[in-house]
Amino acid sequence: MGLQRKRSVSRSQGAAGPRRGVLQLLPLPLLLLLLCPGARGAAAQREAEAPTLYLWKTGPWGRCMGDECGPGGIQTRAVWCAHVEGWTTLHSNCKQAGRPSNQQNCFKVCDWHKELYDWRLGPWNQCQPVISKSLEKPLECIKGEEGIQVREVTCIQKDKDMPAEDIICEYFEPKPLLEQACLIPCQQDCIVSEFSPWSECSKTCGSGLQHRTRHVVAPPQFGGSGCPNLTEFQVCQSSPCEAEESMYSLQVGPWSSCSMPHSRQARQARRRGKNKDREKDRGKGVKDPEARELIKKKRNRNRQNRQENKYWDIQIGYQTREVMCTNKTGKTADLSFCEQEKLPMTVQSCVITKECQVSEWLEWSPCSATCRDPASPTGTRVRTRTIRQFPIGSEKECPELEEKEPCVSQGDGVALCATYGWTTTEWTECRVDPLLSQQDKRRGNQTALCGGGVQTREAYCVRTNGNLLAHLDTRKDREASKPVDSKLCTGPVPNTTQLCHIPCPIECEVSPWSAWGPCTYENCDDQQGKKGFKLRKRRITNEPTGGSGGTGNCPHLLEAIPCEEPSCYEWKAVRLGDCEPDNGKECGPGTQVQEVVCINSDGEEVDRQLCRDAIFPIPVACDAPCPMDCVLSAWSTWSSCSHTCSGKTTEGKQIRARSILAYAGEEGGIRCPNTSALQEVRSCNEHPCTVYHWQTGPWGQCIEDTSVSSFNTTTTWNGEASCSVGMQTRKVICVRVNVGQVGPKKCPESLRPETVRPCLLPCRKDCIVTPYSDWTPCPSSCREGDLGVRKQSRLRVIIQLPANGGRDCTDPLYEEKACEAPQVCQSYRWKTHKWRRCQLVPWSIQQDIPGAQEGCGPGRQARAITCRKQDGGQAGIHDCLRYAGPVPALTQACQIPCQDDCQFTSWSKFSSCNGDCGAVRTRKRTIVGKSKKKEKCKNSHLYPLIETQYCPCDKYNAQPVGNWSDCILPEGKVEVLLGMKIQGDIKECGQGYRYQAMACYDQNGRLVETSRCNSHGYIEEACIIPCPSDCKLSEWSNWSRCSKSCGSGVKVRSKWLREKPYNGGRPCPKLDHVNQAQVYEVVPCHSDCNQYIWVTEPWSVCKVTFVNMRDNCGEGVQTRKVRCMQNTADGPSEHVEDYLCDPEEMPLGSRECKLPCPEDCVISEWGPWTRCALPCNQSSFRQRSADPIRQPADEGRSCPNAVEKEACNLNKNCYHYDYNVTDWSTCHLSEKAVCGNGIKTRMLDCVRSDGKSVDLKYCEELALEKHWQMNISCMVECPVNCQLSDWSPWSECSQTCGLTGKMIRRRTVTQPFQGDGRPCPSLMEQSKPCPVKPCYRWQYGQWSPCQVQEAQCGEGTRTRNISCVVSDGSSDDFGKVVDEEFCADIEPTVDGSKKMILEETCTQPCPGDCYLKDWSPWSLCQLTCVNGEDLGFGGIQVRSRAVIIQELENQHLCPEQMLETKSCDDGQCYEYKWMASAWKGSSRTVWCQRSDGVNVTGGCLVVSQPDADRSCNPPCTQPHSYCSETKACRCEEGYTEVMSSNSTLEQCTLIPVVVIPTMEDKRGDVKTSRAVHPTQPSSNPAGRGRTWFLQPFGPDGRLRTWVYGVAAGAFVLLIFIVSMIYLACKKPKKPQRRQNNRLKPLTLAYDGDADM
Repeated sequence: MGLQRKRSVSRSQGAAGPRRGVLQLLPLPLLLLLLCPGARGAAAQREAEAPTLYLWKTGPWGRCMGDECGPGGIQTRAVWCAHVEGWTTLHSNCKQAGRPSNQQNCFKVCDWHKELYDWRLGPWNQCQPVISKSLEKPLECIKGEEGIQVREVTCIQKDKDMPAEDIICEYFEPKPLLEQACLIPCQQDCIVSEFSPWSECSKTCGSGLQHRTRHVVAPPQFGGSGCPNLTEFQVCQSSPCEAEESMYSLQVGPWSSCSMPHSRQARQARRRGKNKDREKDRGKGVKDPEARELIKKKRNRNRQNRQENKYWDIQIGYQTREVMCTNKTGKTADLSFCEQEKLPMTVQSCVITKECQVSEWLEWSPCSATCRDPASPTGTRVRTRTIRQFPIGSEKECPELEEKEPCVSQGDGVALCATYGWTTTEWTECRVDPLLSQQDKRRGNQTALCGGGVQTREAYCVRTNGNLLAHLDTRKDREASKPVDSKLCTGPVPNTTQLCHIPCPIECEVSPWSAWGPCTYENCDDQQGKKGFKLRKRRITNEPTGGSGGTGNCPHLLEAIPCEEPSCYEWKAVRLGDCEPDNGKECGPGTQVQEVVCINSDGEEVDRQLCRDAIFPIPVACDAPCPMDCVLSAWSTWSSCSHTCSGKTTEGKQIRARSILAYAGEEGGIRCPNTSALQEVRSCNEHPCTVYHWQTGPWGQCIEDTSVSSFNTTTTWNGEASCSVGMQTRKVICVRVNVGQVGPKKCPESLRPETVRPCLLPCRKDCIVTPYSDWTPCPSSCREGDLGVRKQSRLRVIIQLPANGGRDCTDPLYEEKACEAPQVCQSYRWKTHKWRRCQLVPWSIQQDIPGAQEGCGPGRQARAITCRKQDGGQAGIHDCLRYAGPVPALTQACQIPCQDDCQFTSWSKFSSCNGDCGAVRTRKRTIVGKSKKKEKCKNSHLYPLIETQYCPCDKYNAQPVGNWSDCILPEGKVEVLLGMKIQGDIKECGQGYRYQAMACYDQNGRLVETSRCNSHGYIEEACIIPCPSDCKLSEWSNWSRCSKSCGSGVKVRSKWLREKPYNGGRPCPKLDHVNQAQVYEVVPCHSDCNQYIWVTEPWSVCKVTFVNMRDNCGEGVQTRKVRCMQNTADGPSEHVEDYLCDPEEMPLGSRECKLPCPEDCVISEWGPWTRCALPCNQSSFRQRSADPIRQPADEGRSCPNAVEKEACNLNKNCYHYDYNVTDWSTCHLSEKAVCGNGIKTRMLDCVRSDGKSVDLKYCEELALEKHWQMNISCMVECPVNCQLSDWSPWSECSQTCGLTGKMIRRRTVTQPFQGDGRPCPSLMEQSKPCPVKPCYRWQYGQWSPCQVQEAQCGEGTRTRNISCVVSDGSSDDFGKVVDEEFCADIEPTVDGSKKMILEETCTQPCPGDCYLKDWSPWSLCQLTCVNGEDLGFGGIQVRSRAVIIQELENQHLCPEQMLETKSCDDGQCYEYKWMASAWKGSSRTVWCQRSDGVNVTGGCLVVSQPDADRSCNPPCTQPHSYCSETKACRCEEGYTEVMSSNSTLEQCTLIPVVVIPTMEDKRGDVKTSRAVHPTQPSSNPAGRGRTWFLQPFGPDGRLRTWVYGVAAGAFVLLIFIVSMIYLACKKPKKPQRRQNNRLKPLTLAYDGDADM
């Protein structure tokens, strides 16, 4: 196209050029004529001849516009007038007659045209070479030549198959490529095989010919050279002939086509003319009335048969052939030269060939798409026609009787097709037990499991676009569509298992007990009687959830002790005032007023008015010591009570003490009391040790409360819908601690827990099932034989399980019923009628043939066949064609015996066998009639009267074939093995069986049914599929102690690996590398800092070390007891080991002291230090003070101001406090959970500025901000074991017969494993061998030799038979012949063709004829390849026929040798390379070989052919010389060449030898250096496996220089070796080594999977 465009452009340019020249050279008058309108007429003729200056130009066509789709559109384009030089001008300057139209009709394309129009792609034409830029072609073709190929692409209207405009198709998709690059492969010459061995000599005596042939292996392709001659022949001599060789032979020609005799009248007239007398004699015989009646009946029967046989118009005619006598040269001679008694038949009966005739097509059937389906909008429709006349004697089959085409349902009333989709039932309850590992102890008790679990549901297929509105009125919304066959749903099945979560109950946690309260009334609002209770309480610190709900599963929160004299309010002394002496004196006896507040029984301060009935504390008597009096300290606080209650043996006591601060003076002062008076004891906790509390039972079930009818609306409580109010009750009893239940009056009635509470009943859920599916269809086809009772079933699916007392699922989910007995299949059979009389060739035709006898000889006879049902009823011929197998023969050859023929009875049946091996059975016939007297009929060789046959022999042996199957578990016993199916445990392990197929053979090695060997077809062997064993870990260890004794620490527990997993068990979790314990479970813990405290007794009296006996005063030491005690709510209780208390906080046990003298001032103990102001700062101070107790005796003196100050030093006496938060714990699950939602916790710690953890109260007092979250939820991945589907049913056998058939069953993963679950096994498919069945088939025998009856050569027939063979189905078993009864059930086909050819015409060459041999077998399928890669031209096979010559002088009459190719699919790449034998002297054999080992001629490149001859010219005549591969004379080993000036060998001289092994020659060869002409280039390249010799002496007989150099180098090398040996053997000094005795710890890593 590009070339044409260029040409047209240049043509227009060429035209424009001269025009411009014309315009410039016009004379002025002519120019005026052209421009003036009046002058135009005169110059009209010239104008026509002159070139045009103005041309019409057109633009491209615009879009097709129109209202309707199709051919009614209009498109326009621009049209303008332009000067030849290109500029636009007025329209009037151009010829109006030649103006192109500016609009045209067009085809408006719409979207729906896409269905009607499409591109039709023509085939690619042959690849044409592209004109090469470089004309030189390479010598050797490597891949081929680049070319181009084109095709036709047209737009067509599909339904009418008419071409349309390209623009219509281009609207939808661009025009496909019209040309493409292609490859013209290298020329491939014809390749032929090796020659066969020589044939035998064509003549048994005298001079003949023998030949050998070869066949074509690969045809010439891509312009390669043709095939060479496939035949070679040579003359051969045998012994001289005794008799003269016959020169002539009788030859028969081919039979003519079958034709009918002339009409009956013509034949009769001819007959009448020839032999009227005979006619008269024959007519007399039919006058007999009985004979007439018989003839009449026969005619009627024939007429009826003819009517039934309307499909077959059988006409028997005749055919003729020529008989000639030919001589050796192929020329025809007179028949008399061929001496033969009886000449071959030249005429015979035959059947007139009739072609198949069919009716016209019937109407199209309705469209199979009866509904609209958007996914596949087309259906199919069918039309049929029938056979009117079947073919007789014709090669052509009948045409197709059925035709299908796609169609679309038309009309508005067509409904949408049903669509189907998956729907699912509700999820079942969440179950945790499938996630438990094998060793988990919780498997025994699964009631309270919680956390992550698995739930399942069922998926089923339903119709999704049914008329849904119709259902809503009559059925509940929840009632789903009925299930349909799951094969109708094509989408992915929804998942049927999912992870779920059962919330774990939170256990109730309570605080420690408070201290016992005072004796108080049961109800302060109603103070009755004198009986009260002392109470102690605790509170719930963590509200429980789950379980039975509420606080029912918490321990009791209140304990009570009965007591006397209760009171609800009492005064509590807060502080004692100073001792005020009586009567306003300075010292002496006085009183202390108590500062009091009113408190309730819980110890809380209340309005003072409430204590109006309580006894107000009286002032306490005291002594203010006078100077010189004994001074005592204030009483200590009362100690904690020694017992919490009082009994017979126990009594609660409290102690307080005081000590002497200063002794009295000797004169006048009050003396100090005895030591017994320094201590006071009082009773406490005098109530008896009888503690009572209310004990509650669990809440009962929620029972519907009928009294509350108003509450009928649905509400939600805890997220669950509830439908009514119920009531729950529980048992509440009074219990005495350590005794048991007592009467309820012992416990405080007002504090009795409630026994009844309302509850919300969850909605009742009834069982909901789908409607029943439709009944499964009964087998619609009729049944063949008895296949047992067929059943049909229907099912429905539970979509909601009952709950909360809803209606149970009692209705059956599956129903089945027997199908109505299907009608037995109507089978059909061909009924053959009697053979009609034998029809001979009409006598009028054969009467002139010598030796012909009238009324006898060979003929043909026909018969009628009809179709019958099995019960004998008549049926249409088409039923038999479809169901009754091949049509029986309609005609057969027959013989009416002539007088000279031998006549016999039919063969009898074979005699019966007696069952012994080697026995025979016979059948017989006898000679009948006149044949008994004829000698030739008695010749038993020609006409045997008895035939024998060996009896079948029944000896069978069985032998195993093929491999063992997989280990297969018995089916249907899954549930029984353990009683409880554990997820994924049982389906895949245990004892199974594996199978090996058994084959049964008879004594001839033929495969027979396995039942003959009394075998069921298998050897069975027990096998074990090992069960998976999960990773086994120990139980959890105990929790360690809290890592801190004060504040927040951690506690840890761990598991250890006990057994690794095997056989695909659950893998171990990732284990800690150091000690193979599982990653610990770590949780924070809190130790109360005040759990153990130091308790001190009062200081002893100051023991003066230097005693002034007079004054009993001075400096000394005082001591006190310090004990570590356990702290409780009631105060320090019991003494514990000192290490439990903080040693840094331990108070001093002794101190220096000063005992004041009697006249000195006495000051009290120091009060507590004031608090340092925060933040700690050295500029701030703290102080403490002491009060004066006794004034000095000297009135002039007074007690000093006793105040002590010290600077506030950080971390010494002043501390900052801050919260610290611990790390998160590991994800902690409930004890009853395996996985799922857990919780991570952390704790707050109060930390002093010196880093020490202290009690939280220090931080709480400072009201520090707490912005941390203490708990977060976390997730522990669930260990979901891999879940597999059940095994599918066993598939059909992969082979219908033979040894290698397999049945397969599969399973799929329904739930992939997750987390540390058990992984899926690799075995998802199992196979087992099928029972062995023999493969029976029909097989052709060999063709017989070509037989020409009663002649030597010409057109003859050859025959073959078919036999039933058995094989084992493998490609290398060609089959063994068996009785035909085994193939009785097999459709009679051979190699896939129903048409059996058992006889065919053939040509027997006459002596001297040159003829074509039979076709060679098809060659292997060969691809066109380069370097082993297929070029994509497809495979090709070839066969050939070689020419055979019998007489040399007839060569010119020979036909051409023949070649035939066909394409094939299963091709291979073959390479061809030259092969050569070893040299034998100066020659060897060279041949070309294909890569599969076949020797061929052609295929190898001639340029690379190796030499087959290597003789030297001139020959090597010198002693010790030989001819080398390079065709040059060389010397033998040990000799060096002496060359002449023209590089020819003169002589071979013996040389001394130095042997040097060379690197590149592994066999230790040596090389020879030429010594005669060192500068002359060697004709033999160095190092090609030859040996060479070093010559140490020069031509003058002296040593060469290089010898000295080598000797010097060897000497240096020797010294080097000796010195190295010395250094190696010298004893080394021992180096000082630093010994590192510290052993590294052996760490065993375990990663969960790898071996430890």
